[in-house]
Amino acid sequence: MPLNKACIGKQYPPIEAAVTVEALQKYARAYDHENPFFFDQSQPGAILAPPMFGVVPIWQSIVKVVTDPEVGADLLRLVHGEHDVEIFQPMRPGDWITSTATIRSIEAGATGETMAIGISARNQRGEPVQNTVFTAFIRSFGAGRSENDSKEQEPRRGEPIAVMSQPIAADQTFRYSEASGDLNPIHLDANVARMAGLPGIIVHGLCTMAFCSKAIIETVCQGDPRRVRRLRVRFVRPVFPGQTITTRIWAADPLADRSAFEFDAVNQNGRAVIRGGLAEIGV
Repeated sequence: MPLNKACIGKQYPPIEAAVTVEALQKYARAYDHENPFFFDQSQPGAILAPPMFGVVPIWQSIVKVVTDPEVGADLLRLVHGEHDVEIFQPMRPGDWITSTATIRSIEAGATGETMAIGISARNQRGEPVQNTVFTAFIRSFGAGRSENDSKEQEPRRGEPIAVMSQPIAADQTFRYSEASGDLNPIHLDANVARMAGLPGIIVHGLCTMAFCSKAIIETVCQGDPRRVRRLRVRFVRPVFPGQTITTRIWAADPLADRSAFEFDAVNQNGRAVIRGGLAEIGV
């Protein structure tokens, strides 16, 4: 059954979630990011959450949409297609985050359907913290590859200005599932993954994106996560535990109040796992 296009524009009730030191540090460790901004307690109030931690307090809003019977998404065929987050201010311990999800679009393609979910997040003072667009891809039966895994040519951008390679540990998906709240069994159970048409357990797309965010923070942000204003990616190929991913970063045309960088990520065989990466960085 196709997704129910009558649900376009449907808004879901707000969901509240707390930000704690324990939760944000567990998230940082889940993708091996020991940045001092997440762990240094030498000054009261100094600790802040990683930029990608924002998926944690909004996760139940996403789950509410993709499990809505009225929408009709088949979770075994659902993968993460694209993710775009705009960051207005860091989340900090003690914050209460209220997230509200709305279905922005549902579109059919040659190998499946996409559903874009917009999620706004505000803190306890009513201030905007993050705006996210989570795009789900629901594969057609028999489709062997994501619609996003196209044969498009990579743009000619010259040599990257920064490169970071990072290994994916055997237990990465288990750590990331526990820290993020994403308990989809395709990341935890090889039998379920094979039932979904995958060769085995795959790494969460958002975990791969978190590794890319680490590369961006530690290179073009000089280790300061407060400078991250936006992160956008398109997931094109699964990552598997035991692989190594390499994030490559190029300078892009600057915006009025921030720098911009393009990036991608490839596996140890040089095959793209993320394309269309965009990072906007406060100057």
